[in-house]
Amino acid sequence: MKPSPDLLTPDNHVLVLIDFEGQMAFATKSISLNELRTNTAIISGASKIFNVATIVTTVAEESFSGPVFPEIQEYYPQATSGYIDRTSMNTWEDEAAYKAITGTGKKKIVLAGLWTGVCIVGPALSALSEGYEVYAITDACGDVSTEAHERAVQRMVQLGVKPMTSIQYVLELQRDWARQETYVAVTDLMKKYGGAYGIGLQYAHHMLAH
Repeated sequence: MKPSPDLLTPDNHVLVLIDFEGQMAFATKSISLNELRTNTAIISGASKIFNVATIVTTVAEESFSGPVFPEIQEYYPQATSGYIDRTSMNTWEDEAAYKAITGTGKKKIVLAGLWTGVCIVGPALSALSEGYEVYAITDACGDVSTEAHERAVQRMVQLGVKPMTSIQYVLELQRDWARQETYVAVTDLMKKYGGAYGIGLQYAHHMLAH
């Protein structure tokens, strides 16, 4: 009856959202922008619902890359969330970001962002080398080509990074539908952003009401 320690819980990890900005999205070709934005909303919403330690970091926001996706701003407004802007491509090499991530005291780090082969590979491998457990939400990442994204994921997995998807992330945090304190928020999030799964929930709730 004891769950695996490899599973994520709301309090055993930090979520790091990296460079979800317009200039990075314009060149992303491995996933459609619509799907990327939807998956970003799912993980941002889930982390907010479960009060997960969450860090939003940008690169050259004012001079090049632009503002973060509105799906992140919805749950983590810049005015109150303290985005960390960097010049380094590797988040792990930015002192402020490094201190923010490691300062949470979490040994599990979950990453998502643009681009997979640079902005995710860099901190993923760096965190692994310092003894952290690293997860990548691969359908909330993207790169300049399918080849670039797939090779980046393959490289990370070979070295020990654990891949997962956006819906897998939110359901792993919920874990039990008897957890009523988050049930409504999670199902509402899925109805809004969960595609076919969300439509199924809407249908089921409507029919059960009758």
